[in-house]
Amino acid sequence: MSRTGEIVLGVISAIMTLLSIILITILVVSGSSVLKDEAFKTQFQDMIANDPALTEADLQVHDGDMDIIIDALNIFGWVFIIILVISLILNIIGIVSISKNKNPKLAGIMFIIAGLFAGIISLTSILLYSAAIMCFVRKPPVEFQEEFYATEKTL
Repeated sequence: MSRTGEIVLGVISAIMTLLSIILITILVVSGSSVLKDEAFKTQFQDMIANDPALTEADLQVHDGDMDIIIDALNIFGWVFIIILVISLILNIIGIVSISKNKNPKLAGIMFIIAGLFAGIISLTSILLYSAAIMCFVRKPPVEFQEEFYATEKTL
């Protein structure tokens, strides 16, 4: 039985996950360097200081919280990248286990877990869920063996 549909859905979602990993890594690295730049910090603080709705106490809170927010965004970005890498690894395990119809149940489980790590309702996870459903539902066709019996006619 050919499992081309499951393999294609798995490969497409693996490519999408890899592209997401690359883009988010670029975003985290460049965003971290921009947010830690002193010129950016002073310009941001000047912009906040010109806001007439904020009081002096609010400005002091923003000055102290800026470094904490930058560190939190950096940590969140790297954690998200690690989760996507785990999703990619599980996706590849699913693709390998479905190739040549080796172990479709294991592949389905890997696709579901990879879909959860890729984002519960993202395009990548929907493709992985579809591949998992196909792994569980599609069964090999039953082959009938016809047996021919010779009967003797009695006269």
